[in-house]
Amino acid sequence: MCRTFLLLLTVAFLGGCSLAPTYTRPEAPVPAAWPGVASGQQADRPTEAAADVAWKDFFVDEKLRQVIGLALSNNRDLRAASLNVERTQALYRIQRAELLPAVNAGGTFSKERVPGILSQSGQPKTTELYNVSVGVSAWEIDLFGRIRNLGDAALEQYFAVEQARAGAQISLVAAVAGAYLALAADRENLELARSTLETQQETYEMIRRRTEVGASSDLDLRQAQTRVEAARADIARYTGQVALDENALTLLVGSPVPRELLPDALSDVAEPRDFTPGLPSEVLQRRPDIVAAEHQLKAAHANIGAARAAFFPRITLTTSIGTTSDQLSGLFTSGSETWSFVPRIVVPIFDARTWAAYDVTKVDREIALAQYEKAIQTGFREVADTLAQRATLGDQLRAQQSLVEASEVSYRLSDARYTRGIDSYLRVLDAQRSLYGAQQGLIAVRLARLANLVTLYKVLGGGGAF
Repeated sequence: MCRTFLLLLTVAFLGGCSLAPTYTRPEAPVPAAWPGVASGQQADRPTEAAADVAWKDFFVDEKLRQVIGLALSNNRDLRAASLNVERTQALYRIQRAELLPAVNAGGTFSKERVPGILSQSGQPKTTELYNVSVGVSAWEIDLFGRIRNLGDAALEQYFAVEQARAGAQISLVAAVAGAYLALAADRENLELARSTLETQQETYEMIRRRTEVGASSDLDLRQAQTRVEAARADIARYTGQVALDENALTLLVGSPVPRELLPDALSDVAEPRDFTPGLPSEVLQRRPDIVAAEHQLKAAHANIGAARAAFFPRITLTTSIGTTSDQLSGLFTSGSETWSFVPRIVVPIFDARTWAAYDVTKVDREIALAQYEKAIQTGFREVADTLAQRATLGDQLRAQQSLVEASEVSYRLSDARYTRGIDSYLRVLDAQRSLYGAQQGLIAVRLARLANLVTLYKVLGGGGAF
């Protein structure tokens, strides 16, 4: 019996086959180059792919690094994603264990009274029976790969969840960086509003004194007052926005951020590293969401193999080795050995559910294929959109800096002409508004440029590595 069991065990592990269709990676339904990028740049490959660059190497600002490190340790969404990976790994081990027989040991005791009319001696009889055995119950011999394919599907699901965790980390790193930069920009806007208020108050006091002696009109005084009140309104607005930014950053980090790690101004934040985009065929296959979608597609292929195996005979084996005696002391004496060997084969003849289940797996594969292709198209668009913004942000920044410089000169000249009595205060007021708006615009463009670098790093698959 032992030899037969070992023979069946060998057949199960060496003779099993897979009925799953052969997997080949589908063609990417996107162009071979990014739109709007020069042909020479399209052929350029980054010295190091974004997916291979750890976030600590991309972000060079030390305070921002520490804040991101806190988020990776405390963020609850990332913690849940990591726990989901552990759960899926355990589910895979459960499915994989179906290949091995479950060996169980058991013992029984029974006591029975047989009436005289049923006993051979014609007298009532009481019998006792003790049994101890070790065996395998209903173990399926995987000749056609049903269990192996289910195990492969579970493994691909585990890989997909693992990639989802990497994607969650990438999103978290980018979100923390974005919130940090927004806070820095709003704090700089708040400081600009305070500085503007101080200047406007000085100007208001000067005009008030000039009005008292008749050197300026009451209209000039009221116009100066409007700028003071506008600056106060901006201070109140940016004070509230800074508080909201801090709350958003605290939620992302998962714990209060130490005050010394918060940025003072956007100009104080060191600029992250830059990247060339590389080729779509190389870049997109490194994104965790696309890799996860491909694992889901592979899992669908494996499920087809399991559904196909359901059309073939299924062999199960139940066997045990033990000892039986009518006395407890005689369980392990010579001659009390028992064994059983019960192979069972089930040959499917007709079951409409089997055909329906097979159709479901084929449809699931088409759904997974569509989702995989959609993930590639989404990734391509995200990178293309980021590159389109990147192409113009440099020009916008240079133009905005020139606008600030020109506005500063215009304001100084207008103020000097007003002081000498050559121009009205209306020209000074217009120059002040233009300068203030240009300074705010410069902060906004610089924020957009830094945020674009972070987004590019994210959509290229960077940030998943520690």
